Amino acid sequence: MSWIAQAAMQAAAFFYIAFAIGAGLLAVAVATLFVLDRTQRADAILYNYPVVGHLRYVLSHLGEFFRQYFFAMDREELPFNRAERGWVEQASRNGERTVAFGSTRPIREAGTPLFVNCPYPTLEKDQEPTPTLIVGPYAQHPYEAKSIFNISGMSFGALSAPAVLALSRGASMAGCWMNTGEGGLAPQHLEGGADIVFQIGTAKYGVRHADGTLSEERLRAVAAHPQVKMFELKLSQGAKPGKGGILPGAKVTAEIAAIRGIEAGKDSISPNRHPEIDSNEQLLEVIARIKRITGKPVGIKAVLGAYRWLEDLCSRINQRDIALAPDFFTLDSGDGGTGAAPLALMDNVGLSIKESLPLVRDTLLKHGLNERIPIVAAGKLITPAEVAWALCAGASFVNSARGFMFALGCIQSLKCNKNTCPTGITTHDPRLQKGLNPADKAVRVANYCRNMVHDVEVIAHSCGVPHPRRLRRFHVRIMGVDGKSRPLNELYPTADPGDGSATAARMQALGHAASVSNDPSRPGLRAE
Repeated sequence: MSWIAQAAMQAAAFFYIAFAIGAGLLAVAVATLFVLDRTQRADAILYNYPVVGHLRYVLSHLGEFFRQYFFAMDREELPFNRAERGWVEQASRNGERTVAFGSTRPIREAGTPLFVNCPYPTLEKDQEPTPTLIVGPYAQHPYEAKSIFNISGMSFGALSAPAVLALSRGASMAGCWMNTGEGGLAPQHLEGGADIVFQIGTAKYGVRHADGTLSEERLRAVAAHPQVKMFELKLSQGAKPGKGGILPGAKVTAEIAAIRGIEAGKDSISPNRHPEIDSNEQLLEVIARIKRITGKPVGIKAVLGAYRWLEDLCSRINQRDIALAPDFFTLDSGDGGTGAAPLALMDNVGLSIKESLPLVRDTLLKHGLNERIPIVAAGKLITPAEVAWALCAGASFVNSARGFMFALGCIQSLKCNKNTCPTGITTHDPRLQKGLNPADKAVRVANYCRNMVHDVEVIAHSCGVPHPRRLRRFHVRIMGVDGKSRPLNELYPTADPGDGSATAARMQALGHAASVSNDPSRPGLRAE
C-alpha cells in the first residue's frame, strides 16, 4: 500500500474518531439540557418543549438584527427607519442625496409636515448667509452661535473616548457647538477644538463636592477654559423625565470616575432632580449663581409635561429682572434618547417636541421673552425636513444626538446600555473601540452638519425666503387624520409678526410666503 493511501486512511480514521467524539459530546449536551429543562419549573416553554424551546429565545434575540436588514420596509422601522438612517449616512459621507422614481414617504399620514413652496423661489443672488445669534447678551461673555444645527448632550461615559474626540473634532470643522452631556468635561472634549456647552446634571458631575453639591471652585475651573462657551442646567431629559441619569458600573472606569468625581466600578445613579431646586424662585437663584461664578450664558434643559410652571417662571422673570432669565431653553422631546432609561418613562412620559415646541414659543411670546430666550429644539430631529419644521415652529437652534451617532457609524443595534456596542461608540471595551477611527469619523460628523444646514437652506429657498431663520409657521402645513393638511399657524396661532401680520397674510395669499421687507430679522441676529 502506498504512503498516499496510508495517509488517506489515517485521515479518514481521524475524522471518524473526531466525528464520533463530537457526536457523543453533542448527545451528552442535549441529554443534559433535556434533563435540566424538564426538571426546572420557571419556564413553561422549556418544560413543555425541552431543548428545542431554546430556539425561541435565540430567534427572538436575532430577530432585531434580521428585521433591520431583511424584513422592515424603508419607512417602517423604529426608532429610526432605514430611509432616515440612509440619508444621514449619505450626508456624512458626502454621498448622493438625491432619489429617483418618486418619494416613498407616506405624505398622507397624520402629522406629516409639508412645506409650502413659493411660485417664485429665492434666486441664488438673493440668498443670504444664515445669521449668527448672540446668546446671553447680559452675560459677561456672550456667545456668538454660528450654526443652527449642533450636537446634543451625550456624556463621556455614555460615549467612548474615541467617539467624543471624533465629535469634538467634527464640530470644530463644521463650526457648530458640542454639548458635553451630564458627565463632565473630558480631555477629548477640549482636544477636538469644538465650542463646548457644559451641561450641569442633577448629580453635578465634574463640578461637584463629594456629597454631590455644587463646587464653585470646580465650576470656576471649567469656565476658565476659553472653549467652554455656555452652561446648561439640566432639569429633565426626554429619555427619562423625572429620573436621573444611569451609568452602569461596567462603564465607570478610573478615568470616567476622576472626571465625574465618583467611585470607579460602581453604578452611577443621578438624583431625579436638583435637590436644591424646588421652585421657580430657587431655579432663578441657581441660574444667577452660575452666571455670577462663570460669567458665561446659562440656560436650562427640560422636556415639557406640565407647563403652568413655565408661565409662572416667565412672570417671575419679568417681575425681577430680564437679565436674570435663562439665556436659552433646550427643549427635549418625550420620545426617548440615547441614554439607558426605564421603558415606562421612555415610552409614556413627556410631550413630543411636535406638540411642546409651539407651546413653549407661544408662552415666551405671551410674556415678551421671545427674543430674550432662544429655544434649542431636540428630539429625533435628524433630517432636513424635521429641522426646517422646528425652525418654522419657533426654534432658534436644533440639537441632535442620535443623528450624530449615525454619522459616527451607529447601526441602531440598540446596545447603548450594555457596553457591547459593535461600532465602538457607546462601549468602553478597548477591542470594540479600535474600530472607531476619530480622524475618519470627525470628517463624517462635519459633513453631516454641513449637508444638514445646506439642505435646510434648500427648503427655505423653495419657500421663498433668503435663509432658514426667516422660516415661519405659515411655511409648513401639517397633515391631519382626515387626509387634509392645515397651516401650522392655524393649528398654533401666535402673535409673532412674522406669522400673523397683515402683510405676511397678504403675501401668503398671493403665494409668496415671505420677503425680506415684510419679515424683519429678530433683534440679536446679524449676518456675518
